[in-house]
Amino acid sequence: TCNMNERKCVGEAYSLLGEYGDLLYGPEQFSDHEERLSGSDREEDEDDVEAALKKEVGQIRASTEQKLRRFQSVESGANNVVFIRTQGIEPENLVHHILKDMHTTKKKKTRVILRMLPISGTCKAFLEDMKKYTETFFEPWFKAPNKGTFQIVYKARNNSHMSREEVIKELAGIVGSLNPENKVDLNNPQYTVVVEIIKTVCCLSVVRDYVLFRKYNLQEVVKSNKEDAQQKTSLTEEQNSEVVKAETEEKSSKEVKEENK
Repeated sequence: TCNMNERKCVGEAYSLLGEYGDLLYGPEQFSDHEERLSGSDREEDEDDVEAALKKEVGQIRASTEQKLRRFQSVESGANNVVFIRTQGIEPENLVHHILKDMHTTKKKKTRVILRMLPISGTCKAFLEDMKKYTETFFEPWFKAPNKGTFQIVYKARNNSHMSREEVIKELAGIVGSLNPENKVDLNNPQYTVVVEIIKTVCCLSVVRDYVLFRKYNLQEVVKSNKEDAQQKTSLTEEQNSEVVKAETEEKSSKEVKEENK
C-alpha cells in the first residue's frame, strides 16, 4: 500500500522484491524464445504472407512468455493499493525475510511504500465462499497437531456488503475447529490472519511477527527503539495537552457561569 504515487510504489516494489528474490531464489531466468524466433525467421521470404503471419504469432507468444516474470504488477482495483503477482515463490517467506532484514539493519529502502503484505490465497469476497476456502487454507498453521496463538486483522476497500465482525467471528471459529488448542491473542500472537477485501475479491495470508514488524509497515520497521520511544512520548504529551486543554476549557465555562449568577 502507499499514499499516492502508485507508479513510484510499483518501481520500489520491483526493486525491493527483485533484490531479495535473487538472494533467496537465485537470479531470475529469462525466456530466450523471442531471440531464437527473431534470428531463425529472418531468412524467410518477406513476401510470403503466411510465413510473415506465423512469425508475428510466434513473436507474440514469445513476448507473452517473457511477460510471465517472477514479479508482475497487475491492476488491484483500489486506490493506493499495488498488487504484484508472483511466480514460483512463497510470498509469506519472502516478505518476512525482507522485513526481518530491515528490522535488524534499520536500513530504509523505500520512500513511498507503506505496508507490504503477502497474499497466499484468494477467493470470492462472500462469507460462504470464505468459510469454505479457509477450512483448507488454514490447515498448514492451525490443523492438529499444528497449533498457535492468533489474531485476525480485517480491511475492506471498495466493498460495503461484508461485515467485519461477522467475518472475524466466522474465521476465528474455523481456526478453533481445526484444533481447540488454537487460542486468540491480540497482544503478541504467533500468527496473524490478514484478511484484505478488495471489491469482490478476498485476499488472505497467515503471517508471523506482525506486531514485531510494526504491522508489516516498511516505514515503521526501520525506526530505532529510541525513535519509537520519542514518538510515543510526543503522542503522550499531545494527549496530556488535550486533557489539560479540556480541563481548562471546563474551568473557564464554570467561571463564566459563576459570574453570570
